[in-house]
Amino acid sequence: MSDYTSVRPSSSGFELQDPNEQADVRAPARPAARGEEAVPAGSAILRAIRILETIAAAHEPPQLAEICKAVDLPKPTVFRILATLEHAGLVAREPGSKRYHCGTRMNGLASATLLTSPSRSARRAILEELVEQVGETCNLTVANGNSVLCLDRVETAWPLKITITAGTSVPIHSSASGKLFLAHLPRRSRERLIRQLPLVRHTQHTVTDPARLTEEAEKIRMQGYATEVEEYLAGICCLAVPVQDGDGRVVAALSVHAPMARLPIDQAVELLPEMQSAAEAMAQTLDW
Repeated sequence: MSDYTSVRPSSSGFELQDPNEQADVRAPARPAARGEEAVPAGSAILRAIRILETIAAAHEPPQLAEICKAVDLPKPTVFRILATLEHAGLVAREPGSKRYHCGTRMNGLASATLLTSPSRSARRAILEELVEQVGETCNLTVANGNSVLCLDRVETAWPLKITITAGTSVPIHSSASGKLFLAHLPRRSRERLIRQLPLVRHTQHTVTDPARLTEEAEKIRMQGYATEVEEYLAGICCLAVPVQDGDGRVVAALSVHAPMARLPIDQAVELLPEMQSAAEAMAQTLDW
């Protein structure tokens, strides 16, 4: 997903059409792009899907006019579809603004799809090989609202370890993967999200100051990896590297974590070559 803002389900239900909107005038069907099948005229379901795709792909939550331009539909039509999608929890509006982002239900559908992806076996094989190389537990994660979702995880054979299962979420501000995702957001989106985040203190090392978190995100973006030292769990450190799609967008993260008594953070950073190589391999399995 494109923006990592905190999502809230809508409680307003269906909304009446804005009285300032013009009457619905049907626009001609959008010409199909090369290699794309034409959308059947009047297909409300496919119109809604196009609107969801536009919102999900936007770097920043789009406004109504921006969505209309992207899908080539009149404002009243898009407004009514958005009201229905908001009622269903598939989209939501940012508090105090007219911008739309993916809702809790949409995020849930995306998470379930990723967790059961046909490419999961290929991704797990990469994780298993990485764990053999580095000797510690490794994870594949994606951003999900104001948290980080663990898509898959391979445990180390060491008896002393932290057990987290696929589907578990951790806070975005106190995890290496989460800070990596924050770092690669567009600046305005990052600032907006950090303002909205509940910066809960999990340990005495958790970063709860927005200015310091912003400063750390800038550093992470420049150095290309993120670390976390006892910010979520006492005695545990973590290193995370980005997984990029064909357009260079950071769409997932690979991380390794371990007790600091066994793997101090400076030694974890020495694992960067293996981690980055695995991230490149993981990128070849992406199906989102």
